[in-house]
Amino acid sequence: MATTEHPPSRLRAWMLEGLSDMGKGVQQAPHAAPEHPHKGQRWWRVMCLTGVDYFSTLGYQPGIAALAAGLLSPVATLVLVLVTLAGALPVYRRVAEESPHGQGSIAMLERLLSFWQGKLFVLTLLGFAATDFLITITLSAADASTHLVENPHLTGALHGHQMLITLVLLALLGAVFLKGFLEAIGVAVGLVGVYLALNVVVVIAGLWHVLTAEHVVTDWSAALTAQHSSAFGMIGVALLVFPKLALGLSGFETGVAVMPHVEGDAGDTEERPTGRIRDTKKLLTTAALIMSGFLITTSFITTLLIPAREFQPGGKANGRALAYLAHHYLGNVFGTVYDASTIAILWFAGASAMAGLLNLMPRYLPRYGMAPHWARAVRPMVMVFTLIGFLVTWIFDANVDKQGGAYATGVLVLISSAAIAVTIASHKAGQRPWTIGFAVISTVFLYTTVVNVIERPDGVKIGACFIAGIILVSLLSRLARAFELRVTSVTLDPMAERFVRDIASRKIRFIANEPDRRDKAEYRDKIEQIRADNDIPDTEDFVFVEVTVTDPSEFEGGLKVRGEVLHGRYRVLSLESSSIPNALAALLLHVRDTTGHTPHIYFEWTEGNPFHNFLRFFLFGQGEVAPVTREVLREAEPDPAKRPRVHTA
Repeated sequence: MATTEHPPSRLRAWMLEGLSDMGKGVQQAPHAAPEHPHKGQRWWRVMCLTGVDYFSTLGYQPGIAALAAGLLSPVATLVLVLVTLAGALPVYRRVAEESPHGQGSIAMLERLLSFWQGKLFVLTLLGFAATDFLITITLSAADASTHLVENPHLTGALHGHQMLITLVLLALLGAVFLKGFLEAIGVAVGLVGVYLALNVVVVIAGLWHVLTAEHVVTDWSAALTAQHSSAFGMIGVALLVFPKLALGLSGFETGVAVMPHVEGDAGDTEERPTGRIRDTKKLLTTAALIMSGFLITTSFITTLLIPAREFQPGGKANGRALAYLAHHYLGNVFGTVYDASTIAILWFAGASAMAGLLNLMPRYLPRYGMAPHWARAVRPMVMVFTLIGFLVTWIFDANVDKQGGAYATGVLVLISSAAIAVTIASHKAGQRPWTIGFAVISTVFLYTTVVNVIERPDGVKIGACFIAGIILVSLLSRLARAFELRVTSVTLDPMAERFVRDIASRKIRFIANEPDRRDKAEYRDKIEQIRADNDIPDTEDFVFVEVTVTDPSEFEGGLKVRGEVLHGRYRVLSLESSSIPNALAALLLHVRDTTGHTPHIYFEWTEGNPFHNFLRFFLFGQGEVAPVTREVLREAEPDPAKRPRVHTA
């Protein structure tokens, strides 16, 4: 099936050099193991890779919580921690069991639906995943530039240039991936270790000032009581503002996405990597506990020690509450070190999100036929994502607060989909208590998602833009690749091989037949009609080829050919495929390559409107089969002399 190709230009060769890890395996089943498995790393080291996304939210989460909940920020953060430990953590521990190769909840839900509705559902989830990862990149870069601009040593020189700095950081991130992003775990361990250590110092210093300045607690308590007359009222308000704090839930989807990096046990198999699953659960639990501790303590000290006006847009603590405390209580030298560490981990959080995008998109879109071939290469996709990052940064004016809604929407949709997926998995496994528990968790996250969308519609708007863009590009790509030969392999059973071997001794003639009654009269009448229409003598022999369409929404896959003799004399090759023309073209090319002879295939014209027949082919894998088969052959084999012959009458 080989075609003649011209040597690519140096630029094209460089752009398409190498594929992403998932791109190498896109022709595998969604649950298949990586083609070249690696040894992996200890779970706590991999935790740092997901931690650059999860832990880096401390750079902006306390400020966002203060803006959303005001004096109630510590109480609202307690609600967030309870939802994290009692909701998100159990859900993703179950996701780790059900999807241990890093596909996450999207792959779990993909298995529940087939046909076009399944593809469109996955594309919708990919849109929200793109929202999550891309806003992670742009929001992290924006917050990194905020820390840089607000540093006392640099504020005069850099003030007013936050947009430019953010774009430069995004460009540097893209440049790293264009050059080649190697093993990131070692870098992540260092960044996370330093960042968490510095945050411990800031938290201890903050708690010390709270404890030594007694009026701070009493002033906060008095103001809180004045605003809210009862504890139940406080809890009620905290529950209402909880959706605005959903950024603190980010990182769980990344946690399961990095599962293939976890070492596991020596006896692990790809079918059941028990050690990897166990250690990933340790990873998720440890990260959640560490983050929960930091969320509670940081929300407490920032709310009590920072004046409320400083959290507002333009305030010194906006987007950098902990950095404000670091400078204020530990001096500008320590504060500058803290700023540098925060900038580094926020920037690297963008790298983690970029790696997630490069792993996620090639896993689905090319396999669906909904992306061009170059979408499997890293560098073109890096350029696409970087340009989109520029656009998002410009739309949101490089503002952390403005991007919070979009970020939270992406996070909440993915967590909600994960909760629904594990609920269904538990129900199928007959685990009634777990099913009820996960159903309750799903309800909580769905409620949170809906409230977040109502209060901050920017998130769903940009999510809808990503979804619309992905679906539009996907359908256009599928349309452009409609006549592409997309059968990855052809396998004949012994009987089919015997048919091909026998007929190769003379002129190879196939009859394309739509299986109907499959009685003796059907095959006899078909042969007589083909002989009469094409003036073929009775001495010539035929083999029937019948294709049964399985799932026409699938784009590529292997082709298995089964031979059988019907009614004692009619030889039939039976095929199952997502597209009749593609299956026939692949069989013809395979027969040509294995026998060295040019096969001929005979069709009857299909009645009906040509446009309607094309839509039937595009959506359902059938329609006007004869001309489409010829077009697929023409694209696959540019040399007419070597091309199998298509006859219609």
